[in-house]
Amino acid sequence: MADNRPDVELRIPADGAFLSVLRTATAGLAARLDFTLDDIEDLRIAVDEACAVVLPQARPESDLQCTFFLEPQTLKVQVSAHCDSPRPPHRDGFAWTVLKALTTSLDADVDGDILTVTLSRTSGETG
Repeated sequence: MADNRPDVELRIPADGAFLSVLRTATAGLAARLDFTLDDIEDLRIAVDEACAVVLPQARPESDLQCTFFLEPQTLKVQVSAHCDSPRPPHRDGFAWTVLKALTTSLDADVDGDILTVTLSRTSGETG
């Protein structure tokens, strides 16, 4: 990730009906990195939870952007959206607890009007 350019970028409508696209992309990319079936399923759930944190704050009719960084045995995912008044998620809430359990690293950031949840998972490891 030295050039900080994602290997894959997806932009979908900020609507839960399109999340299956991200789950499928996540599974395919994790499989490409030779993740186990359990790791792949954990990543799919983690990306879904990250979207569940971002989507309620996303502006109506906006896009959800998901970027993937592939490294040997590690997949890093950033989920972001433009929001009217973005707030980082509660770190003691259920969604954050689930995310923490499924990932190797986890962070959330507000930059202007953009809320981003960044997670990564290394094959065979959890938070």
